[in-house]
Amino acid sequence: MRSRASILGYTLLSIILASLLIFLLFHGSTRNLLRNWTGEESLKEQVKGLGALLILRLTQPPLETEPYVPIARTSQNPYAVNTFLEQEVEEAKIRRSLQMIRDAGFHWIRQQFPWEDIEIHGKGDFQDRRTQPPKSAWEKYDRLVELAQEYGLEIIARLDNPPAWSRAQGDEIGTFAPPDDLNDFGDFVYAVVSRYRGRIRYYQIWNEPNIYPEWGKQPVNPEAYTELLKVGYTRAKEADPEAVIISAGLAPTTEMGPKNLSDLVFLQKMYDAGAKGYFDIISVQGYGLWTGPDDRRVDPSRTNFSRPQLIREIMVRNGDADKPIWAAEVGWNALPEGFPGTPVYGRVSEELQAQYTVRAYERAQEEWPWMGVICYWFFKRADDREKDQPFYYFRLVEPDFTPHPVYWALKELTTSQSVIGLGYKQEDHWALTYHGRWETEFDESASLSAYRVGFPEDTLSFTFRGTDLSLVVVKDGRSGILEALVDGQRREYDLSTLRREYQVEVPIVEGLADGEHQVEITVVSDQAAIDGLIVRRTPIYLIRRSLGLLTVAALLAILGYLLWPRPR
Repeated sequence: MRSRASILGYTLLSIILASLLIFLLFHGSTRNLLRNWTGEESLKEQVKGLGALLILRLTQPPLETEPYVPIARTSQNPYAVNTFLEQEVEEAKIRRSLQMIRDAGFHWIRQQFPWEDIEIHGKGDFQDRRTQPPKSAWEKYDRLVELAQEYGLEIIARLDNPPAWSRAQGDEIGTFAPPDDLNDFGDFVYAVVSRYRGRIRYYQIWNEPNIYPEWGKQPVNPEAYTELLKVGYTRAKEADPEAVIISAGLAPTTEMGPKNLSDLVFLQKMYDAGAKGYFDIISVQGYGLWTGPDDRRVDPSRTNFSRPQLIREIMVRNGDADKPIWAAEVGWNALPEGFPGTPVYGRVSEELQAQYTVRAYERAQEEWPWMGVICYWFFKRADDREKDQPFYYFRLVEPDFTPHPVYWALKELTTSQSVIGLGYKQEDHWALTYHGRWETEFDESASLSAYRVGFPEDTLSFTFRGTDLSLVVVKDGRSGILEALVDGQRREYDLSTLRREYQVEVPIVEGLADGEHQVEITVVSDQAAIDGLIVRRTPIYLIRRSLGLLTVAALLAILGYLLWPRPR
């Protein structure tokens, strides 16, 4: 039996620990820290999420995402939005949509080019006779391409939705089911890419083939999709060797078939079926669903915003570390309170929708150097007939063009200062600002076959977030002196050498406080060839962050041990 003094000591210690823990949990900075670990808003879910995160960190090996290798097609402006412009009847509404999209700072639109709306009535028939008089089925899409160019927007063209004539069963097997003859799809791809060569460069082959009903009313089939992808890739490259092919956006799911198959399993089966070499970019659907963008619990059993890291691991294991991921759809569902049924996509307020979306773009840019363009889902629908559907509430604006808070939040983000995040960045990254006579040189020995050469008084400026910064340079007999101004501190670097050297890493600063830092690089003499830059975080920062996680978890464990009822 415990003595009275022992009981009193345990009681006092419990009170002290409980008081400390309550203070920490309800202190604003601690709550923000827990939110940034778990993506949860309520204290109860934050505590549960902290425990789950700790278990994952202790039991799983570190993620293998290869952030410090050169990765193609991650230098572009990342801001994109999904559109349904083919459904608009009036050109004035298309123009207003494109104007608002451009004003919000988007560079891309992801626009569907439905096969069933272009080759409508039969093989090789590009006339639209659904209304009189007949007209070219290309007319609508030609105009969309022209208007996008007029407003300075690039198109990511999504190619899918076969016409009924392409299947013996017609639409009975589902309007999204693949064609009986894959060559029919290949001919359609060739026709589209040929027509828009030089005006559209990026094409996505299909959408969400790993879930029902996007592969029709039948079991999903990664091997069959891979064969379709191979045909689409091959015919697109025949039509335009400069075309860039994006694989279908895989929907995040943990199901194992037959209707829905885990995106992780589906992708590996694609590789097993020979998909490598038949896409330039891997695509994901990057929804946050029930937690925020900072949910760091990475596990195959969870569908959250961190899940693309697992897709990246699969790419690395299969030898595709030099290829990027683009997110075809990203967003949070601002479903109104009282909406009938269970929220299938989660539910957030419009204010949280805005906050989460901005943070999603920020996190991807800060932490995932392998992530390129991110397409918000979606701009608007042509009308409000689908207000009874949960997906409707991802929209940026209403059909009458009334913006929601997420539209204004993204507009503010795109016009703010761009920040370079962790990893290897190419010399043509969109957040780098060059002034002077910089010239691009192409060389197969350079990183991704190109670098930029600067001359005396040429400058390169940017902001990065991290603790360490290195430049990647090409050195030869023409190389001279660089000057780096980092947060007001000036340093010089002599790049001169007698022999030609490629991909030389030159450390600029190390051990800074983790945060944003201003950099200006000036060519002082001769010339300098910039082939990229690398941003890192020092191990000390990572250890400090892990200690914070362990400290809060330890306090919870000690308090639980002291307060848990024991048999007497």
